[in-house]
Amino acid sequence: MHDFHCWADAQPERVAVVMADAGTQFTAGELARKSRDYAQWLAAQGIEPGDTIALLLENRVEILELALAARLAGAYVAVISTHLTAAEVSYIVLDCQAKMLFLSGKTESLAGTLNIKNKYLIDERPGGASLRTLVNGYLAGRPAPIDLSDRPAGRDLLYSSGTTGSPKGIKKALFPPEVRQGVADPELAFWARQLSFNEDTVYLSPAPLYHAAPLRTCIRVLNMGGKIVIMERFDAGKSLPLVEAYRVTHSQWVPTMFQRLLALPAEIRKKHDLSSQKFAVHAAAPCPVHIKQAMLDWWGDILVEYYAGSESCGATLITSEEWRRHPGSVGRAVNGKIHILSEDGAELPPNEVGKIYFSGVAPFSYLNDPAKTQEAFNEKGWATYGDLGYLNDEGYLYLSDRRSDLIISGGVNVYPKEIEDALSPHPGVADIAVVGIPHPDLGEQALAVVVPVAGTAPDRHLASDIVNRAAGVLSRVKIPRRLVFVEKIPRLETGKILRRKLKEEYRDIPLPGFDVNPVIQSRSQSIEPQDRKTS
Repeated sequence: MHDFHCWADAQPERVAVVMADAGTQFTAGELARKSRDYAQWLAAQGIEPGDTIALLLENRVEILELALAARLAGAYVAVISTHLTAAEVSYIVLDCQAKMLFLSGKTESLAGTLNIKNKYLIDERPGGASLRTLVNGYLAGRPAPIDLSDRPAGRDLLYSSGTTGSPKGIKKALFPPEVRQGVADPELAFWARQLSFNEDTVYLSPAPLYHAAPLRTCIRVLNMGGKIVIMERFDAGKSLPLVEAYRVTHSQWVPTMFQRLLALPAEIRKKHDLSSQKFAVHAAAPCPVHIKQAMLDWWGDILVEYYAGSESCGATLITSEEWRRHPGSVGRAVNGKIHILSEDGAELPPNEVGKIYFSGVAPFSYLNDPAKTQEAFNEKGWATYGDLGYLNDEGYLYLSDRRSDLIISGGVNVYPKEIEDALSPHPGVADIAVVGIPHPDLGEQALAVVVPVAGTAPDRHLASDIVNRAAGVLSRVKIPRRLVFVEKIPRLETGKILRRKLKEEYRDIPLPGFDVNPVIQSRSQSIEPQDRKTS
């Protein structure tokens, strides 16, 4: 079976969801009953196939109940980040033309001035009916059941992270009705095969459910009959006991979480039995080589990394064993075929950096933005996430950067990630980001923005030492000439650096931070394991 409701009907007493902080457990039967009630209510309120409902909720079980209800009702569900401003929330709700918006007591203020007729509060409050009260009131009238069997199966309508501009809705075709009778949709079948999801899966989800990977994986695990354990908020110290207590088999992380796990005291890291884990999946942002190596040394060869996106227009995957042979790679294609193209659209040979495209994948569109949709495809119909990278001789993909993050200094392409990878192993670096800032002669130059390790003096000596240690692995043009210390790098919860914010912050500052004068080694002395031709 490949449908949650089919599993729930067969095994209603099975625990399907655990909210980790409170320890509250929800059976499959309970979750199925509520989602079916909500689906009937949604249809009775006029939600038609292809309509959209929006959720602005912190991590809580109602996200899953309403997502499953939308699946039954044939609707799209847009789960919105709770960290957005009121203006950003308003933009998404209006852009996706949501017919309904569901809020909690914690998020209600973000939608206070939003002009949408149908706003519903999940929580009880004096003088106002909660969603459950409204649904129970509707059902109390014993209405005739609405036949939803011929409707397509609903799905998510998620928005891009907006690291390079306004978030864009990613709209894909609804699934046929048959997937609700246990027939696996293509995306579920693909990921279940790659990550061995089944009825014995126990999946730990430490990230916000408004992100594509955790939301989709939770639904996929439920559709395969497994159990999910949801952290209301990530806490490195709390995650390890959860793995032990619930005998977690699958977990999903981002590199920032790995860094926080590795920062735990050794006695905490050794205290818990993590042997139940079979797959520790990570994606969303590039993982520094030394961080991944440290995780492999700790957890063993259970790490699986993939490269994909909310658009689902191609994917790569790499196992721990493969990564040890190809450190830094995100793997070989498992969905679509990879093509590396030059600026003029010519296909490049191995080891040359260009824009990454995938052929042979399902189409998608950006909601209300045909121009951006067109930019995502070339004349052959190949799709891109907008990233740069190269394939080695064995077909393993290495990421360089997003095209929009590229620094062009004196006409030379400089990739921020390459510089970050070279500087981040320094013992005084807790976190780092590299961005391009204006330069009167070169056009742009690289600025290193560094969070120093607690207890170190953020002075000129440390700044120079950080850069000098990387001088042996970076060519002259790639070495930052300026470094600034900060308390925090702006990142999304997925770990993606908000370079746009850093560029805006330092764009008009003539000489930010420290002027560092690296000792440049001769080319005969230097080594450049990541240096690749660019086109």
